[in-house]
Amino acid sequence: MLDKLIAIEERFRDLEAALGDATLLARQSEYLKLAKEHASLAATARCIGAYRKTLRELEATEAALHSNETHEAEYYELLNEELQQLREQVPALEQELRLLLLPKDPNDEKNVIVEIRGGAGGSEAALFAGDLYRMYTRYAERQGWRTEIMDLNETDLGGLKEVIFAISGSGAYSRMKYESGVHRVQRVPETEASGRIHTSTATVAVLPEAEEVEVQVNLNDLRIDIFHAGGAGGQNVNKVETAVRLTHLPSGIVVTCQDERSQLKNREKAMRVLRARLLEREEAQQMAAVGAERRSQVGSGDRSERIRTYNFPQGRITDHRIGMTIYQLEDFLDGALDEMINSLTLYDQAERLAFSGTDKLT
Repeated sequence: MLDKLIAIEERFRDLEAALGDATLLARQSEYLKLAKEHASLAATARCIGAYRKTLRELEATEAALHSNETHEAEYYELLNEELQQLREQVPALEQELRLLLLPKDPNDEKNVIVEIRGGAGGSEAALFAGDLYRMYTRYAERQGWRTEIMDLNETDLGGLKEVIFAISGSGAYSRMKYESGVHRVQRVPETEASGRIHTSTATVAVLPEAEEVEVQVNLNDLRIDIFHAGGAGGQNVNKVETAVRLTHLPSGIVVTCQDERSQLKNREKAMRVLRARLLEREEAQQMAAVGAERRSQVGSGDRSERIRTYNFPQGRITDHRIGMTIYQLEDFLDGALDEMINSLTLYDQAERLAFSGTDKLT
């Protein structure tokens, strides 16, 4: 493993030297490629440098402590304090390095497309889907990300049968990928006179947005239908045909977009959603080949898995994958998701470390 650390340091120094060459700026594609690799190695290279420096200082301090030279007691006391601090730093740096050396999820820096659908529970499920949509848009605002509705299907009571929206921003998928699955709500509906608690569900799917070069769609594989847009209570009803339905014949995937008043814009949005679903389908097939690794990761994205319960009478949110409960329901639904997502990230990293069997750096 030490050989790997040295190789990373050497590669990082080579990249720094290459990026310092002014002539490289004239070759933009090559420059951007090297700059991206340099940025991806920066944190690891800094940690390796700190780790190697700490090991050298530890060795020097131990040598000074056990030398035959005579010093006052205060000097040895300071050496012992320094030695203790260094010994505490080493395992912390080793743990940080193990995490940095884990294989990166290639989708982590991508934008995402989120699909929320009301599940079991009728109108209450649709209202809960609307709550989840607001929660994620508020979280995106807190992160400084941009949201864009791709398609929205409302109910008469103000809920959402389905909403598809994009989130654009640095690291969006790395944070949002743990949200895929079945979300359950337990609360008393406003329309329930007897005050009985109902249980309803909504499903969330978080898809990394695919670039055109990643997923190429053959137009001959598409059936394109154009129709009048419509919505609850007459909303979004157009007198001209602007809504677009794409059917990908080889996979059977169907995408509908009607949020825009322009047929062209709806078609562009539908293509973005289609590419994301095709990428998800391809990655799911690849994951099936390494099922054990997938099961070891909390972010498997299984839509049928019940991942979280929102209990209104008790004011709590419980994530069933990691057994974590937070008693700040209102704040959570207002987008305060970081505590939960941080815990899910740490749990996922621990699972991946255990699966990889990487427990030592030397």
